[in-house]
Amino acid sequence: MPSGNQTGERRRPLIHQLSDRANLYSEWVLFAMMLLMVLVIVAQVIFRFLFDALTWSEELSCFLLVFASLLGSAIAFKRGSHIAVTMLRDNLPAGARKVLATVIYALGLGFFSIVAYYGAVMMKEEGGQLTPALQISMRWIYLMYPVVGGITALHLLDGIVTTWEGGK
Repeated sequence: MPSGNQTGERRRPLIHQLSDRANLYSEWVLFAMMLLMVLVIVAQVIFRFLFDALTWSEELSCFLLVFASLLGSAIAFKRGSHIAVTMLRDNLPAGARKVLATVIYALGLGFFSIVAYYGAVMMKEEGGQLTPALQISMRWIYLMYPVVGGITALHLLDGIVTTWEGGK
C-alpha cells in the first residue's frame, strides 16, 4: 500500500506550511486588531462628547497601531508586496537573480533576527514597568517585537527556499 499522498502530488516542505499557517493567523489577528482599534476610537469620540473621556483609549489605540503596522509588514513580506526597485534584478540572468534574492532575504533575515532578539531583551529589562493608563506590564507590549520578528524571519526563510525551488 503506498504511503503519503495518493494523487502523486509532492508534499510541500514544512517551512512553507509553517509560513502559510503563521500568515493565516497573522491576517486574522491583524483584522481583529484593526477592528478593535476602530471600535476603541469610536467609543472614545462618543464618550468624550457625551460622558467622561476614556483615559485608556488613546494608549490602547497607539499600541494596537504599532502592532498592526508591524504585523502588516510581516504579511507584506509573505505576499511579496513591499515596494522594490527591480531594474537591476530584471536585467540579471536567472542564476544571478536567485543569488541576489537570497542575499536580500538573508539581509532581511539578519535584521528581523536582531529585532526579535532585542525585543526579547527589552521584554526582560523593561517588563517590570506598567503602562501609564492601562496598568499592564510592558512585557506584553514589547512581546510584539520578538513575535513579529520571528514571523517575518520565518517568511524570509520560506522565501529563500521558494527561490531555490524555482518558484521566484
